[in-house]
Amino acid sequence: MEFPRLRMRRLRRDILRPLVRETHLTVDDFIMPIFVDENISSPKEISSMPGYFRLPIDGVADEVGKAMEMGLKAFILFGIPSYKDEVGTSAFDKDGVVQKAVRSIKNEFEDAVVITDVCLCEYTSHGHCGVVEGRKILNDPTLPILGKTAVSHAEAGADIVAPSGMMDGMVKAIREALDSEGFTDVAIMSYAAKYASSFYGPFREAAESGFSFGDRRSYQMDFHNSNEALREVELDLREGADIIMVKPALAYLDVIRRVKDKFGVPTAAYNVSGEYSMVKAAGKMGWLDEKQIAYEILVAIKRAGADLIITYHAKEIAELLQ
Repeated sequence: MEFPRLRMRRLRRDILRPLVRETHLTVDDFIMPIFVDENISSPKEISSMPGYFRLPIDGVADEVGKAMEMGLKAFILFGIPSYKDEVGTSAFDKDGVVQKAVRSIKNEFEDAVVITDVCLCEYTSHGHCGVVEGRKILNDPTLPILGKTAVSHAEAGADIVAPSGMMDGMVKAIREALDSEGFTDVAIMSYAAKYASSFYGPFREAAESGFSFGDRRSYQMDFHNSNEALREVELDLREGADIIMVKPALAYLDVIRRVKDKFGVPTAAYNVSGEYSMVKAAGKMGWLDEKQIAYEILVAIKRAGADLIITYHAKEIAELLQ
């Protein structure tokens, strides 16, 4: 059948559009990032991420409570500690910033899904994601530290740990550490395909995780590659990852789709700080309707194949969806 009997516009009337909509975005798709800062007593706005704040430890549960009233259920925590050293010992301190924040949330909201970022960059004096020797980031000596950090998060009550350092073997090391301590039910969401991207700039201000030398290209992926992402995901699944992630999201929709098509496992995508800040900047200038643009971007990420989306737009789009 063809025109004029077939008219594609028939189903595009406002009253009919929802009936034939292929992709549905809901608050259940979102994971909301929270920055917890051990060094502040009141919320501090992140200058490069307008509308987003670092929170003191005693303000985290209140923020989670407000978000849950909007229907949000899952939260990923990033910590800014009071001290840093060469190997990031505060990352696995049982009384560290993330560990305290997890306990605070779980004491108030048992049903909140608490995810913790497992990496060393916020906790090391040099800002890299692993142990450093000279100007080289060492893979294997970093793995036991990541395992200890994951266990300390699980002890505090984390439901999911999310290793983000792109160290080879990190998922295996963490799975073995968790299992050996009896945390067999704690899931791993691996930053499996994490690219060396310029979209992370605002995050480094937010988490105070800028590096003192070099860059992260020796362990994060080359953004020219997508076949490599499939290899990384396959390896992490073999090592015990329960959920895998592609980061960033917007410029990597093709990677999200390839990963989902090939593996069919729960797939997360990180709508990162630079993606958020660009929308906010354009909205401030009056060039775009920022909420509608954010909504369109998040629909595109889900349409590409993401089951879960970590996004700084979580609250504002939850409000829009209501």
